[in-house]
Amino acid sequence: MATETNPETGKLEFFLDVPFPSSREATIALRSLSPDREPRRGGISKQLSVSGSTLSVRWSADEARILRVSVNSFLDHLSLVVETMEDFGPPVDL
Repeated sequence: MATETNPETGKLEFFLDVPFPSSREATIALRSLSPDREPRRGGISKQLSVSGSTLSVRWSADEARILRVSVNSFLDHLSLVVETMEDFGPPVDL
């Protein structure tokens, strides 16, 4: 987890890597969280990706307040996704 200011754009950037037990669970989390677009058209962007069993999220924002709100909202949704996966157990092959 890291926050920095991009010297080229002047935007605040926040990076978060979330490890999962398996790449399948990381992909499930990615697919569950990807549909959530930022409600505001300008000022912030969010990119999600999976590498192995790690879900990576990268934010870029004009203002700290917008970044904080977006990260907090994402963490709330991530918590729900993780709790749901724990309640239903590990994914099974169909």
